[in-house]
Amino acid sequence: MPASSIRPSALKDSDTIAKDTVVSIIGLGYVGLPLAVALSRKFNVIGFDISEARVTELRDGYDRTFEIEAPILRASSMRYTTDASQTRDADIHIITVPTPVDQDNEPDLRPLESACTTIGAVLKKGAIVVVESTVYPGVTEDVCGPVLERTSGLKCGQDFYLGYSPERINPGDKVHTVDKIIKVVAGQTEQVADILEELYGAATTGGTYRAKNIKTAEAAKVIENAQRDINIAFVNEATMIFQKLGISAYDVLETAGTKWNFLNFTPGLVGGHCIGIDPFYLAHKANEVGHNPDLILTGRRINESMGQFIADSIDARLTGKSRILVLGLTFKENVPDLRNTKVREVISGLEAMGHEVDVHDPLADKTEAQQFFDIDLKENLSNLKGYDAIVGAVAHSVYRDLSTNALEGMLNEGGVIADVKGIWRGTEFSDGVRRWQL
Repeated sequence: MPASSIRPSALKDSDTIAKDTVVSIIGLGYVGLPLAVALSRKFNVIGFDISEARVTELRDGYDRTFEIEAPILRASSMRYTTDASQTRDADIHIITVPTPVDQDNEPDLRPLESACTTIGAVLKKGAIVVVESTVYPGVTEDVCGPVLERTSGLKCGQDFYLGYSPERINPGDKVHTVDKIIKVVAGQTEQVADILEELYGAATTGGTYRAKNIKTAEAAKVIENAQRDINIAFVNEATMIFQKLGISAYDVLETAGTKWNFLNFTPGLVGGHCIGIDPFYLAHKANEVGHNPDLILTGRRINESMGQFIADSIDARLTGKSRILVLGLTFKENVPDLRNTKVREVISGLEAMGHEVDVHDPLADKTEAQQFFDIDLKENLSNLKGYDAIVGAVAHSVYRDLSTNALEGMLNEGGVIADVKGIWRGTEFSDGVRRWQL
């Protein structure tokens, strides 16, 4: 580090992180909240979010994402705020805001830039700003750094420093939690990387991995999800072929899975805020440097087409305009997350063909479903009857546990059970019930 540079304030008077180090977490969603809780066990943590409602709920011990249980939340020493000035003393700021795409599937960095503007206004000398949000290689240094410089009046790499530690939160996963997984870290300088290794190492039993530099860490994160997207796209395309052959993809995959090195991916809708978004970030950067990301975008096209494929497959098994009940709206089983859910495309496809569609999901927020998708969620399954088709779109536990009588009781005679996720593969239905599955 050049002699003219400011010493990172997290080190105080030693070469290790001081116990009174102040860490601010910017964004308290699926990523930020679990990280903040984990870090608050060892450090002085301030949780910042722009949503007053979110902060109020967290103060009351309620997490609408279901990632943190109420007793753990209430026991945390973390302080919550919507006032950015309360983070002024932070030695380390960690940004965990969304990085979506726009209507043209181009990276939308406005939430990230806004977070940097917020931090810049209160940034002190010697502070470290860490990005956890998924970005394409170069964003932390080429986008975040200049915004922080402009709003703080400080010099990046001299008065304050950058770091990157990609989030690896898997919503609803109670095994691979942030306090158990390996955390990748990268710093603008070796000393910053040392600090981040110590910081995250104190929060997780999984240990840390030090990337060569920030761009390498950014690239590693974005290909983690792009790789999954491509593998799922292969299975989805194979599933379309198997449908024409009259065989079930689940039966094929179960058989192929007996080979020791067969990769375990299943067909279906690819939504959420990671796998369905991140490949577009890598594709954007590829185009910028003059490379056509053909495989990446082909995988995206296949996965984006699955909603309509499923809608068409269901429509082909119905006679005329029908009443359909879709079970599940969230992007994934047993989570309340509606971000980028592709179930909406199944619903839209069916409605465009003239069918009347009702939707039930006990985990999804009723207000959000209405606000974002204009869907009025049905609340009580026991009151729902007279449907020509039932679509198992999301494998929530409550749907797996439904009895045969309960399912058949909602169907008209000769109705269709459309099992998108293989929820009821082992269930025997009455002779009059028709069934379809991927």
